[in-house]
Amino acid sequence: MKPYLFLSASLAGVLSLCNAAHAQSSSALEDVIVVTGSPRSAMTVDATAPDFTPDAGPDAAGIVARLPGAALIDNGALSGQVQYRGLFGERLNIRVDGQSFASGGPNMMDPPLHYAPAPLVGVIVVDRGVSPVRNGPGLAGGVDAQFKRVGFTDGSDFKLGYDATALARSVDESYAAGGVLGAANETYRFHILGSYEDGGDVEFPGGTVASSSHKRAVYGASAGARYGDHEVGVDVRRQKTGPTGNPPFPMDIRYFETDFARATWNGAFGGVKFESAFSIADVEHAMNNFDLRPAPADPARFRETLAAARTLSGKFAIILPAAGGDLRLGADMEDADKDVTITNPNNPNFFINSLADIEMQRKGAFAEWTGASGWLNAELGLRADFHHASAGEATLGPALPMGPVNLANAFNAADREWDKTTVDGVIRLWTEEANGVSWRLTLAHKTRAPGYVERFSWLPTEASGGLADGNIYVGDLDLRSETAWIAEAGADWRGDSFYLRPTVFYRRIDDYVQGVPFDATVGVTDSPQEMVAAMNGDPTPLRFANVDAELYGVDVDGGVSLTDHLRLDGVISYVRGKRRDIDDNLYRISPPHASLEATYERASWSMSAETILVADQNKVSATNSEQATNGYALFNLTGDIDLAEGVSLTAGVTNLFDKDYRQHLAGYNRVANSDVALGERLPGNGRGAFVRVHLYR
Repeated sequence: MKPYLFLSASLAGVLSLCNAAHAQSSSALEDVIVVTGSPRSAMTVDATAPDFTPDAGPDAAGIVARLPGAALIDNGALSGQVQYRGLFGERLNIRVDGQSFASGGPNMMDPPLHYAPAPLVGVIVVDRGVSPVRNGPGLAGGVDAQFKRVGFTDGSDFKLGYDATALARSVDESYAAGGVLGAANETYRFHILGSYEDGGDVEFPGGTVASSSHKRAVYGASAGARYGDHEVGVDVRRQKTGPTGNPPFPMDIRYFETDFARATWNGAFGGVKFESAFSIADVEHAMNNFDLRPAPADPARFRETLAAARTLSGKFAIILPAAGGDLRLGADMEDADKDVTITNPNNPNFFINSLADIEMQRKGAFAEWTGASGWLNAELGLRADFHHASAGEATLGPALPMGPVNLANAFNAADREWDKTTVDGVIRLWTEEANGVSWRLTLAHKTRAPGYVERFSWLPTEASGGLADGNIYVGDLDLRSETAWIAEAGADWRGDSFYLRPTVFYRRIDDYVQGVPFDATVGVTDSPQEMVAAMNGDPTPLRFANVDAELYGVDVDGGVSLTDHLRLDGVISYVRGKRRDIDDNLYRISPPHASLEATYERASWSMSAETILVADQNKVSATNSEQATNGYALFNLTGDIDLAEGVSLTAGVTNLFDKDYRQHLAGYNRVANSDVALGERLPGNGRGAFVRVHLYR
């Protein structure tokens, strides 16, 4: 086994830099976790690679959750969201293979990492703290799940390259297999990719979590050419997600059928470099409440929602020398069209085009300088974004009662267009390493435009963009953009046998979008919206509104080598989220948690024992009727061995002592006839074994 060099706890990272199938670009701003080779020096990015981490389930969000400051919001086997320092959903700038796109459904059952199956992902890169302005707007860090690929070689002869992974898990009787296969020389590259995953319902110490199975398939291709200073590339793929459970939601996934295409052209003319990318993502989606879970007894309660989203995006930037560094000037755009229709398959006259002809458009321009002055490195960025949002007229079938009809008429008569310009600025500073220490400081002003569900949801439903709190929500056409003022400071301290990376952070967010009581007379049904909500089972709906919030905390990762073969690595994460306008806590904030891993390694094998500690979370949102959770401790074992050159085997046991626990960031069960009671917080996985085989060349 090649020696590991860990820069973050319990993780292994970037694929071998000398391997064609594993090659990744280097950046002066990356601080990555390296499996082989040498660490790249930088201060602002973390990374991890699925093939070298302990098993985190089928959702790539679970892999990111192992990084400092991160956590997993478990909305289903393939619907997990990343929480980073208390923020999640559209507040994070999440991309798949460099591509940004809109979720296909109103409950975000397909967050971006839904489209990043672990067997296809080579490395996941996470911006520490905030995302640079060149990557677009967003209140917190960025995530980019970069696919495996067969990269260019140094010679004229074509060389075969492949990277494949197969794995199986006992906790849900699941299996997965996938990878890339292709050939490349110094001028051309080409590969095909594919993966397939299938899993049953998840087991926990109390039984089985009903409606928690999953099924997903991906296939595609990538090609590129390189001539002198110019490189072009094309990537296409199709993903088909089959019936997949979402127990915290009122419906399960029937399908997602999604097509991706992306073209890039990067090069240089003289001393001026340029980079460009243009992409499209087209999502078709259906979800219902009767295929995977017990069907309603009343045929009138059958529901199937059909949704679609198409995202066009583009980016162009030039990079030129300036003031001893590099100045990047660019423009980008994103144009998302969405549509949502609620139906009853038993009644063709029952349909509600509740979110009709939605347009969410953004055009941005940015300037970013990266350079150094003596011992001080800097990244200084400024961007402006011009937002436009609009909704078409809602339409309803003749079977709908007058309550929804009246709400639709009022919505159709309202001004359904919104325009706004937002400005972001980022200052990221870090020092050259001196006596083993590099200091970091970030100051930023970041913004986020409200999403289409938050703004245009005139019909009281449980569509909430993935909040999964069981409440019915109503949108607000007058929502303002969120504005965050951010400060964070930290240090990277490395010695001959240890490392330590503490970071403290503070975010003050004005106009934070949060669910609040619909009106001042909570529990009194005195508005048309509350009447319709009561018909749907919730007489106290919430309304998306602008409030004031703050988040602060600390995260630390570190490690020490005790001997030539034994080391300890650990992570500690703490975040506190509060409302500033009233005495309440923000909803769905990760409890304090920590991990500690002991690893013994030899030349061709290693063994690791890991402890995960999660504290009580009683600082919960009264507004969202959030339930407190107790803390717990989990124990995991992992081992890996190199069977031959380019062949490795990893196996382990998660939740070794079969602990029965509740994940605070999981939702509440909405599936009848499950071993989890209705309305109860969903449990974490029981004891499970896994085995993974990795082949590469």
